[in-house]
Amino acid sequence: MNKVYLSIGSNLGDKESNIASCIAMLGSYVEITNIKTSSFYLTEPLFNQNQPSFLNIVLEHETTFSPFQLLDKIKEIEKMLGREEIREKNQPRTIDIDIIIFKNSFIETSELQIPHPGSLYRKFVLIPLAELIPNEIFPKTNIKIVDLLEKCPDTSVVEKYMIDKKA
Repeated sequence: MNKVYLSIGSNLGDKESNIASCIAMLGSYVEITNIKTSSFYLTEPLFNQNQPSFLNIVLEHETTFSPFQLLDKIKEIEKMLGREEIREKNQPRTIDIDIIIFKNSFIETSELQIPHPGSLYRKFVLIPLAELIPNEIFPKTNIKIVDLLEKCPDTSVVEKYMIDKKA
């Protein structure tokens, strides 16, 4: 089994439902077990500030899929949840799924990079990842995730989000 960490975010529509649907679809279309999720986090958009805030989590799971099999399924799930195929970078989206860590894999292709290269500079990834595995070493860095978070240059606001259960 391969232990995988995915960053999942949404800033269009019903963000909570988009993320819940994403997790359910991963469970249906990808052979995943031992699922754990971080808390939900409300985060400011990076780079393009002219869009709604994001809701983000990190999902930990194990799978028998290879990194590229998982990437193919992720793209299918994003499309089924309304993500536009052709879009400018850093635009609003119903769902965004990134493979942050895939076991001990190091992949650098035009299609896939693992570990995800932007992770070290994004608090919306490091905070939920540190919630799940604070003392693990981030691949290729020899640095604990909690220490990476402490040194992260990202100044955006990332706050724990409480789901409204009144519905």
